[in-house]
Formats: sequence, C-alpha cells, structure tokens
Amino acid sequence: MTPGRTTPRPRLRRALARLLDVLSVVVVVLATLAPGLIATDSALALVRIPLEAVLAVALLVLLPWRTARRVVAVVVAVLLVLTALLSGLDRAFTTTVGRPFDPVSGWPELSDGYGVVSDSTGPVGAAALLVLAGVVIVAAVALVAAALLRVTRLLGRYRRAVLIAAPAVTAGWLVVALFGVQLVPGEPVAAADTVTTGIDKTREAVATARDQAAFAHAAASDPYATLPGSDLLTGLRGKDVIVAFVESYGQTAVQGSTFSPGVDAVLRRGNTELAAKGYSERSAFLTSSTFGGISWLAHSTLQTGLWIDSQQKYDQVTASDRFTLSAAFRKAGWRTVSDVPSDTKPWPVGSSFYHYEQQLNGTNVGYQGPRFSYARVPDQYTWAYFQKHELAKPHAPVMAEIDLVSSHTPWTPLPKLVPWSSIGDGSVYDPQPAQGLPPSVVWQDPKHVQQLYGESVQYSLNSLFSFLTTFDDPNLVLVVLGDHQPASVVSGAGANHDVPISVIAKDPTVMSRISSWEWDPGMLPSRTAPVWRMDAFRDRFFSAFG
Repeated sequence: MTPGRTTPRPRLRRALARLLDVLSVVVVVLATLAPGLIATDSALALVRIPLEAVLAVALLVLLPWRTARRVVAVVVAVLLVLTALLSGLDRAFTTTVGRPFDPVSGWPELSDGYGVVSDSTGPVGAAALLVLAGVVIVAAVALVAAALLRVTRLLGRYRRAVLIAAPAVTAGWLVVALFGVQLVPGEPVAAADTVTTGIDKTREAVATARDQAAFAHAAASDPYATLPGSDLLTGLRGKDVIVAFVESYGQTAVQGSTFSPGVDAVLRRGNTELAAKGYSERSAFLTSSTFGGISWLAHSTLQTGLWIDSQQKYDQVTASDRFTLSAAFRKAGWRTVSDVPSDTKPWPVGSSFYHYEQQLNGTNVGYQGPRFSYARVPDQYTWAYFQKHELAKPHAPVMAEIDLVSSHTPWTPLPKLVPWSSIGDGSVYDPQPAQGLPPSVVWQDPKHVQQLYGESVQYSLNSLFSFLTTFDDPNLVLVVLGDHQPASVVSGAGANHDVPISVIAKDPTVMSRISSWEWDPGMLPSRTAPVWRMDAFRDRFFSAFG
C-alpha cells in the first residue's frame, strides 16, 4: 500500500458518519415540526425554523455531564413524540368526531374507538394494531433521543460558538415571529409547535374543568323531575311510543351530497306509502352533541335535555338522578324497553339511570344469523323481534328506545330486506355478508365509502317503512332521528352537526299537539326546516304532550 494514501474503507466510514449527521439533524427538525405537519397535512410546514430544536440542542451542548445529557435527551424526545401524538389524535378526532382530542375527557373515547376497530377487524387484528402502535411510539422516542445526542456531539466541538449562536438565533426567531414573516403564504417562518400544542392543551384542560362545573349546575335544576306521573305525557295516554335512533343518519344523507338523491327518493316513496296507510309525519333538524361516532352522547342529550358532548359529561350525568324521557314514561305508567342490538354485555346504566324495565341486546333476541361487520343484528330483524314480542300480543302501553345499527360505519357488507314471514331466527341472512365487499376493500376509495353509506341509510329507512306498512298499529307514535352525522370521509370537512328528526303517527291529535313547532310535513325536511339543539327536544316534548 502506498504510504499516505487513504483506504476506501475509512473514506466509506467517514461518508456514512456524515450521512448519519445529516439524518440526525433532519430527524430533530422533523420531530419539532411534526405537530404542524400533522395538523396542516402540508409539506410547506417544513419551511419553518423550529425554536424547540434550537433550544433543545443548545441545552444538551451546554450540559457538562454525559449522563445528564442522555437523560435530558430522552425527556425531550418523549415530549416531542407526545406532542406529535397529541396532534395526531387531534387530527383523528377532528376527522371522525368533528372536534379535537380533549386531554381531560377524551381518554375513554380512545377505548371506545378501539372497540369499533375490534368489531371491524377482529380482536386479533385490533390487538396487532395496538401493539404495532406501541412499538412505533417507543422506536420514535429512541430515534429522536439518539438523533439529539448525535447532533449534540457534533456541535459539542464548537461549544463556544454554540454559546454565541444560540442566543442570536433565538433573538432572530423572536423578531421573525413578532413580524409574522412568511416565506410560504400561511406558514410563519417562526415555528414553536411543541410549545403551542402544550399551551393549547393546557387551555383546553382549564376550559373543560370550567365547563364541567357549569354542566353540574345545569344538571341540578330540573322542574319536570318533581311533577307527579299523572301530569306527565297526558297527550300520549294509550299510545305505544318508540324513539328510534338511525345510526349516522345526518343532514348530509338528505341534502347536498352525491348520495342524498337516493336517500331522498326512499323518503319520498315512504311518504306515499305511509299516507296510504293513514300515517302523518312532521320533520325538522336537530343539532347533535356529537359527530361521526360516540352515539350515546346524542342519546343522553335527547333524553336528559342537557348538552352532553364528552364521555366525562356522560359518566357524570348517568351517575346522577337526572330525569330522562324514559324515566318520565315509566313514572307516567308506561312499560319501558331499550333495544340496543350492538350490545353484548350488561348495561347497568340502562336500569340505574334510564330506568328501562326490559333491556334487549344482541344476545337475548334469538338472533342466529350472521354479523354484518359492526352491526350484529340487521335492522329488519330488530323491528321483527320487537313487533312479535312487544307489540303483537295484548300489552300495556310501551315506550322504547330502539337503536338501528345497520347504518353504522364501516357500512359494508350490508343486509337486504327479506319477506317478513321468512325472518325466523335470522338464518335467512346467512348468504348476504358474502355478497358484499369487506371494509378493507371499500375503504381504499372514499367515493365507494360514501356510496355504501348512502345505501346503508336507504336500507335502514326502507326497513322502517316496511315495518310500518306491514304491521298496522293505530296507537303507535314514533320519533325517528339520526344520532349524528357520519365521519368527515362522508360528510366532508367542516360539516355541521345537524341530523333529521321526524314524528310519525296515525292519530291526528298527536300532530295537532306539535303544530306550533312548525315542522315540515313528510319525512324529508327541507333546507328551511327548523333547526333545534338536541338538548331542547326533551322539554319541548314534555310541554307539547304534558
């Protein structure tokens, strides 16, 4: 070997070292800019100067002890990854339920979301995704910490220069931030995503605490709770009353979407069919307290007359003695029933808070047919069982809340209507799931998702109309409404929280009692139909019929 000549291997090692240095700088910058990148979903968010990167590296360079640098690097990495995770949760919650993740009250909703994923992918698939997420988070912390330490070692050779440069860069950052300098429109050069996210989440926590106090005060005041049963719901004496929630039945289903014409055609045909059987209908919109999911928040809002928009409020009110619609019916002499086909476990709140005497669910209605993804029981079977076991035989007036779940995400595969006489134990549905596509295929195309969402709502509404026109009950009164709008993949970005609501009855005196509401005739509310907040319904219902 010629003396003084550099061998290829040391050159390669030096090149790899330089590459690792560059990659470490990139990782640190990306980690500090990640919250903004996630929030905006735009690569333009990278054209910024992250204050946190400057301060974190300067701090590590100035620390004299190697062990302290390692500990601080891990702590900073955890904070950066946690901030990115919170931004990701904000994005996911905004897309699915129309609001950012609440660091105080949002954790139970993560568990509920896991349940939906488990129902759609199976418990093994959901568990695998959870484990994978954990591995990714731990790996991200390790990668960011290692990158911080490598950049620190790189700059540690120039410790004095860092002492001078860090304050100068920070001062320059403050000037740029003060003047709002932007190299790209909408993206300020001065970035402090980690700090901003931390401040925002702290403010949200404080606001949540204040909101909880105001909510508790409102929940404690309820003049209807002290009324005797003889004064409640007198305008519905002798009637069977059903409150039917149609899952994900939002305004987007009936107005302004590619799939609304199909749903509207079903509603118009339903108007004609119901009129032929002597029914009348009035419809409007309610603004739901939830969006895209967490249906029980809407159910409890309608029942209690309180605005329940978080799991924490739900837990708070269901642990109280707040007067519900179902409790009022029971107090006034009705037999009360809940029918929640998606449930497979006991629901203590159903008896302790809602005061249902009978609780039907996916395990005790004799269903032996197949599952349709999330929906354990097709809506038509739900109606058939309720008709046979609650309405067909001689009975005292019954009030029921029925949850129709065939239009629940992921909206595939979907059931089809069968002759009522052939429903039996549900085995007639056995071939149907294989005739549809699995969620893993459908959800690759948002337009396909939207199409099948529309078809799912059509199925639910067709089941309702077929039930009403097949089984004649002159004393039946229904309140049919959506619980919330579907997720943003269907509703679109910035969609409102409005859902259709209809009152259906044969008795003209029922409709005369709500004439002052000025709701639209028929099942299809117009663009000028009244819009109430969902928590206003209970008191107006009590007033109209009490």
